[in-house]
Amino acid sequence: MAQQIGKLAARQVDTLKEGSYADGGNLYLRVKDSGARSWVFRYQLAGKVKELGIGSKNDRSLAQARDLASKMRTLLADGKNPAELLHKRDSNAMTFADYAKELIESKRPAWRNAKHAAQWSATLEQYAFPSIGSALPVNVLLDNVKAILQPIWLTKTETATRVRSRIEAVLDYAAVHEKAHGRYNPARWKGNLDQLFPPARKVTKCIHHAAAPYVDVPGIMSALRGKNFVSAYCLRFTVLTAARSSEARGALWNEIDLTTKMWLIPADRMKANKPHRVPLSDEAVQILERMKEWRIDNAERIFAGDRGGLLSDVAVNKMLHGIVPNVTVHGFRSSFRDWGAETTAFPSAVMEAALAHVNPNQVEAAYQRSDLFDRRIELMRTWCEYCKGE
Repeated sequence: MAQQIGKLAARQVDTLKEGSYADGGNLYLRVKDSGARSWVFRYQLAGKVKELGIGSKNDRSLAQARDLASKMRTLLADGKNPAELLHKRDSNAMTFADYAKELIESKRPAWRNAKHAAQWSATLEQYAFPSIGSALPVNVLLDNVKAILQPIWLTKTETATRVRSRIEAVLDYAAVHEKAHGRYNPARWKGNLDQLFPPARKVTKCIHHAAAPYVDVPGIMSALRGKNFVSAYCLRFTVLTAARSSEARGALWNEIDLTTKMWLIPADRMKANKPHRVPLSDEAVQILERMKEWRIDNAERIFAGDRGGLLSDVAVNKMLHGIVPNVTVHGFRSSFRDWGAETTAFPSAVMEAALAHVNPNQVEAAYQRSDLFDRRIELMRTWCEYCKGE
């Protein structure tokens, strides 16, 4: 008995609820709980049931989907693979890889450094392009995304989450440019991949930067004062200002005002992309005075590395580990925070401002507009005295 074809009415395509609906002739309409609607061609090849996604309802009308399904049935009758039709496309049609490269270029001006673009390109080239790089975005299916993420979700979870997010961004970018708003995105997390993979936070363990107990800091600082190297001075300055290593190593003379004893770090060098004022204690100023004596040819950098370039984190870490192993430079920020909480009466807001942390509470942040600089002058003076062991 011939299979009935044309079961669905055009109105039903727009109104049917979540589910899978046969139109006949191997063509199905799939409706997601989100309302997204897509066409599927279901068939048998070599004894195995296969499914091909042939576009969303926004990309193909019911009539167009039926026409494509008819051509696929003809290929099946000739003993050929109907998937061949999906590979026949306009030579000017953009692939997933094409859209990815275009998206990266569009984002490049907003990124703070070239590293972001390199990371995007590297992860997509390694994990996504081998399987879907040459595919049209409309033909990227949930099974494709699962195949990319499954091998790395439990072993390289952080990388996997970035890959997923970037695939999602590329597919959304493609949908906008193809005027396919609302097209189902198989890389979306909520209501989609969250049903297939455990949350990243439950898979990975939170690893903190190894920090020296604050009670050990005065001894470490004492040992550093006996070292007459740029890396030692930089490390002391980093500890005294509770700064990040990159902020201290990248410090420039034009950021320093020795008259007011203030270091102004510009927004483009801060993690939160906001300028940060740092009060300078007496010992921090003394370090700057010594570095001024060592300054060569009006070099811009305070703690210059070889040939006046950026002092490497390797040099600073080597200096630290020569005194105390198994701790990190970044960990001194934690030492500073613990010292403030356990041994002083400074409010948490003052401590957080000193660390240049952004208040995650948007309501509090809206009212707390001051950077509490005057209170932080007192805080950093007290921290300096503590680091002396006095």
